[in-house]
Amino acid sequence: MSRTGAGTGGAATATVRIDGLDPSGRGVARTGGKVTFVHGALPGEEVVCRRIRRRRNSDEAVVQEVVEASPDRVEPRCRFYARCGGCSLQHLAYDAQLRHKERTLLASLSSAGGVSPSRIMPPLTGAPWRYRRKARLGARHVPGRGAMVGFRERTPNRIADMTDCEVLADPLGSLVGPMRALVGSLEAKARVPQIEVAAGEDGAVLVVRHLDPLAADDIESIEAFAVRHGLGVWLQPGGPDTARAFVPLPSELGYSLDDGAIRLAFSPLDFVQVNAEVNRALVRQVVSMLAPSGGERVLDAYCGLGNFSLPLARRGAAVTGLEAAATMVERARANAAANALPASFHRADLGDGPTVREWLRRRWDALLLDPPRAGAEVVVEHVGLAPPSRIVYVSCNPETLARDAARLVHGHGYRLVRTGLVDMFPHTSHIESVSEFEAGGDGAPVRAGADAGAEHPRTGDDDE
Repeated sequence: MSRTGAGTGGAATATVRIDGLDPSGRGVARTGGKVTFVHGALPGEEVVCRRIRRRRNSDEAVVQEVVEASPDRVEPRCRFYARCGGCSLQHLAYDAQLRHKERTLLASLSSAGGVSPSRIMPPLTGAPWRYRRKARLGARHVPGRGAMVGFRERTPNRIADMTDCEVLADPLGSLVGPMRALVGSLEAKARVPQIEVAAGEDGAVLVVRHLDPLAADDIESIEAFAVRHGLGVWLQPGGPDTARAFVPLPSELGYSLDDGAIRLAFSPLDFVQVNAEVNRALVRQVVSMLAPSGGERVLDAYCGLGNFSLPLARRGAAVTGLEAAATMVERARANAAANALPASFHRADLGDGPTVREWLRRRWDALLLDPPRAGAEVVVEHVGLAPPSRIVYVSCNPETLARDAARLVHGHGYRLVRTGLVDMFPHTSHIESVSEFEAGGDGAPVRAGADAGAEHPRTGDDDE
């Protein structure tokens, strides 16, 4: 990296050539034996960047000027993108984002896990804008500037000064400005640190976190805001378990699956997949991988509120769902009852060896894993007790997927039949995927075609 001057606060500026993208979407430059990670830079570009952080083995910088642009560079749609940390890839064309994420996913499986899928499925995608139906937004009142509500800035870690959002689902994105005005009008404006937002198919809810009891005028203002915008509002004076509905919606938040045949209710603090369109595609993919024809015993580990369990039960599978949070177990049971589906749900700590062994010994035809970012290490470790013939793994972290895939393949004799990107979070570096493992057997690596059902070899010759 060649020094060309000094930026604000004495931070060095330099002209660098970008060699690639790291998993978080930063450009990577290598000069003088040291790596510089450059926010906003793309492979092949020459940029002038300003160093914002220095470490022993690497530096971190931001683009100040693009000298030579990549053909994949596009103008970010969001006018707040330069400072908001909610997205990191809006400057990269969407098809190039998908290629980058797929390469990152496959590289992680290969390098960290020593595993390659026999088939690579086309990415599951949806509309890349106005997709995000849940988010936690920071709130802050700055004397002399007023209130801010939004995602954190990338660097430094402050709340971005924004008035709308291009990725939040309707009506949430257009409510950022009105929420700023609401917070700024409150007597407790300095004591409201966050607002969680959640949208279902028939309404939206705000969860207002407040550190002190709200005055009567503030309560009245919040209620008037909810009525004016047709929203539900919850108030949260402490931890998540203190949140309560203040202005309720006529019905619970919810979303549908199977072309409306199934409806799942959720609370604004429940975990749900944030992208409704991509989630529907993911559920269809998981169901097709497990292909229940009736009577198969399926264990849905990390089942949440029944997102996969109920569509599988509707097709005749005997589904048992396991989840650590008691509230989610009750939610899943209520959703099963409301849809008249026979899936059963139980509370279980899937990080506890004895608990996992107890459930796995009951013998299952198929196992569905949808773990948090930490992965499913304990479940995978003990899956050999009574190996199911098929395992479908929905992952939100390529690193833990690679670890668990390595154990399944090299430790338990499974074959990674196919894997594919699930673009749940467009314009971010977040990578989700779905993979299918089959007990025993070998296969030559092949690549899927352009259609979800078509699969072709990496060489380009059709083997179907």
